[in-house]
Amino acid sequence: MPIRSPHGRAAAYRALWQWPLRSPRRLGATVLLVVVLAGAASYGIGIATAGWRAGGSSGVAAHPTASTDAAPAPTALPPVPALEPRTLPLSQAPPAALDVARRWARAWVRPAPGTATGQWLAGLRSTTTDEYLGVLAGVDPANVPAARIVGTPRPVRVSPHSVQVQLQTDGPTLLVLVVDTEDGWRVAGYDRT
Repeated sequence: MPIRSPHGRAAAYRALWQWPLRSPRRLGATVLLVVVLAGAASYGIGIATAGWRAGGSSGVAAHPTASTDAAPAPTALPPVPALEPRTLPLSQAPPAALDVARRWARAWVRPAPGTATGQWLAGLRSTTTDEYLGVLAGVDPANVPAARIVGTPRPVRVSPHSVQVQLQTDGPTLLVLVVDTEDGWRVAGYDRT
């Protein structure tokens, strides 16, 4: 007689999965059966895969009398030249990039007490990439470890589309990365030394 009510179906399923839990012997037998079935399935899949690999992509086993003298020739890839970023002399640092680094650092230093993060970010917006502005949104301006910039920006690495600029503060020395974007030079990151 079929089970027609949902309560009856649930009771039948519950009886099936509870059966192994009624005694330690049943539980052990169930675990052993599951392990044996998993091992048999794994073994069967391994045999099927090995037969498929031996026969090639068609799934047909290789003919035992086929000649193995004609091994496929290895495919040689052309050599790839080493990729090294092109650097320029420090004297070729664009003045606009150095100016952006200076203006960014002046806006970055710790603002007056009580300045909201939104106000601090508004001061950085014109000199920072949108992506990096999103990173800076998680910074509390009261925790910035410098109150002012001392000295002038100095390029330490110059590439055609980026400049790394060193700026000394009354706290740490900053290494500011300025990149050339569609909107002009913008700060894309900094590090402290």
